[in-house]
Amino acid sequence: MTSKGQVTVPKAVRQRLGLRQGSRVAFVIEGDHAVLRPAVPQRAMPASGFGMVKVTGPALPPDFDVASLLQGEASPAGKAGKARR
Repeated sequence: MTSKGQVTVPKAVRQRLGLRQGSRVAFVIEGDHAVLRPAVPQRAMPASGFGMVKVTGPALPPDFDVASLLQGEASPAGKAGKARR
């Protein structure tokens, strides 16, 4: 350990943990020893889901009724009861 508290992580450990130059690590105290782990970035929980899904198709009109998609469909039970030829 250097006078600044820096340590050198052996190459085999870096490779096993997938650490590269600039990677962040966390030291966790467990009992009487320290454990080195790759640091997991904390992501803030969004206040809402608005804007999280990218839509590539055409926009729907504001008065679009989802129930209109279900009109005219046969019930699943009715389809299962018919025999195929």
